[in-house]
Amino acid sequence: MNISYYEATARPRAGFPPLEGSRRADVCIVGAGYTGLCAALELREAGFSVIILEAERVGYGASGRNGGQIATGYQPGMIETEHLVGRADARRLWDFSEEATHILKDRIRRHDIACDLQPGEFYAAIKPRHRDWLIREKEHCESVYGYDSYDWVETEAFRDIVVSERFKGALYDAAGGHLHALNYALGLGAAAVAAGVEIYEKSKVLSLSEGAAAVVTTAAGAVTARHVILAGNAYLGDLERTLATKIIPVDAYIIATEPLGEARARRIMKTEACVSDMNYNLDYFRISADHRLLYGGRDRVMGRGAPREAVRGNMLATFPELEDVQIDYVWGGKVAITGNFLPDVGRIGGNIYYAQGYSGQGVPLSAIVGRLLGEVIKGDAGRFDVFARIPHKPFPGGTLLRRPLLSLARLYYEIRDAL
Repeated sequence: MNISYYEATARPRAGFPPLEGSRRADVCIVGAGYTGLCAALELREAGFSVIILEAERVGYGASGRNGGQIATGYQPGMIETEHLVGRADARRLWDFSEEATHILKDRIRRHDIACDLQPGEFYAAIKPRHRDWLIREKEHCESVYGYDSYDWVETEAFRDIVVSERFKGALYDAAGGHLHALNYALGLGAAAVAAGVEIYEKSKVLSLSEGAAAVVTTAAGAVTARHVILAGNAYLGDLERTLATKIIPVDAYIIATEPLGEARARRIMKTEACVSDMNYNLDYFRISADHRLLYGGRDRVMGRGAPREAVRGNMLATFPELEDVQIDYVWGGKVAITGNFLPDVGRIGGNIYYAQGYSGQGVPLSAIVGRLLGEVIKGDAGRFDVFARIPHKPFPGGTLLRRPLLSLARLYYEIRDAL
C-alpha cells in the first residue's frame, strides 16, 4: 500500500522512544489515537500522571487513516438508537454527540492544531428509500431534540452543488465538517506532551494483568498503574479477547487524486463540505486543502478488485468526467464495527476501561468518549455509564467466525444496495 496523502502532507512529527524498564503512573493508556490522546488531555488537566503506550506511532491506526468526516448523531440514526437504548438514554446520547463536536472544535482552537478544519457535511440519497429515511431522521431530530442544523436539499439544487447525476437530494448538517485526520491526531499528541503526558512508541502491549495496581507489559518494559484505558480499537488485537469478539475490523480505503486546481475542483463540488452517500457500503468524499478529490469506501464482497481500481471505479461512477485524472495516493485502514453500529464503551473489573467500535464516527465521538473516560477515572461515572449501558453482544463464533459472518451480511447489503 502506498504512503497516504495524510502522511505526505503531515505536520512535522515528534518521535518518541520505546518503553524500556519499569514505570509507574496513575493511568496507563494503550493506543495513541484520538480516544487515548483525548482521554490523556482530560486526565492531565485534572492532575493525573499519564503514560501512553503505542504499538507503532502516534496516529498510526484509524485515527491517521480515516475520511476525516465529522458527523452529528450515530450510525444507526436516532430513531433506531431510541429503539435500542430507550428514549431517555437516546436523548443523552444525542446531547453527547453535539457536545463532541464542540469539544473537538474547541481543542483545535485552544491547541492551535493546523488540520484544515472545514464546516458542513451532506448525507446524499442514491435511492428513494434513502431520501425517505433522511427526511424522517431530520423531522425526528428537529421535533424530539430541537436540532436546527439540518437542511434538506432537493435533487436539482444538490446536483448544482455536487455535480453528479447519482444523487436524489441530500441532508445538509451545518454542524458537521471534515479535517486532515493525521494532522488532528498529531496535534492532539503535541498538546498531550506539552501537558505532561509521557508517550512511548514502538511499544506494543503484550499482556495486561488486572488488580488494584494493573501491570501493562511490553517487550522491553512494564507500566504499573491505578487505572488502564484500552484505546486500540480495531488495532488492539487479542489483548483482551472479550472485546475482540464484539467488533469486526472492516477494511476501508481512500484515494487522493492529483491536484485538480481550484477551478476544476469547484466545477465538480461547489462546496467546502464533505459528502457521504447512504449505501451500506458507503462512499465518502471531499475536496482537500490543495484541491485534490479524496474519495473513500469500504471493501466489498461483489466485484472485489485492488483498492486503487475499486475505489477509482466508485469515484468515476460519481464523477465520470475525472476519467483522465491521475491517482497520486491510495491507502487503507481498519474501521471497527459493532453489531448495532453504536460505540462499545465500558469497564473490565474495577479499574480497566475501554472504548471501541465507533462504526465510522470516531472523529467526533472520540472527543466526548475521551472526556467521559476522564470523568469516570476522576470518580464520576454518571455520564460514562450512559455509553456503558448500550447493549452489545459478541458476534456468534467469536473472532473465528466473525469475518465469514460479516462477508455474508455484507453480501446481503451489497445486493440490497444494487437493487
